[in-house]
Amino acid sequence: MSKEEMAIDYFKNGFNCAQSVLSAFMKDFNLDEISALKIAGGFGAGMGRLMETCGAVSGAYMVLGLKYGKYKKEDNESKEKTYSMVMEFNRSFREKFKSTNCGELLNCDLKTEEGRKYFNDNNLKEAVCEKCVEMAVSIIKKMI
Repeated sequence: MSKEEMAIDYFKNGFNCAQSVLSAFMKDFNLDEISALKIAGGFGAGMGRLMETCGAVSGAYMVLGLKYGKYKKEDNESKEKTYSMVMEFNRSFREKFKSTNCGELLNCDLKTEEGRKYFNDNNLKEAVCEKCVEMAVSIIKKMI
């Protein structure tokens, strides 16, 4: 199973977009499934349903942090590398979707009952979110 397929499988099985993206890469970083799912648990629907940064994007940023992130106080080179990779990912994702903002991508507000109804009635989970999850994984695979 490809990483894209794995992420979509997590997503279709009830996990949020951030959890799905991070979980597709967890074995690459010796991260156990429970930890991956818990770490990314609050990032779905644009950061805890705040409709801000897309969860698939947040999950991708987590993967980049695992790959390149600073973990020693004197290692500013890793910090700069991570930030550079986040910016590169951001450019690539925006090329495809024009935004990294959940609310703009979905054109509805999941904080409201009306917005959640619109989301469900228009099958946005499949029409938008699955595509964002798949593309986030694809971009990350090319970058790392």
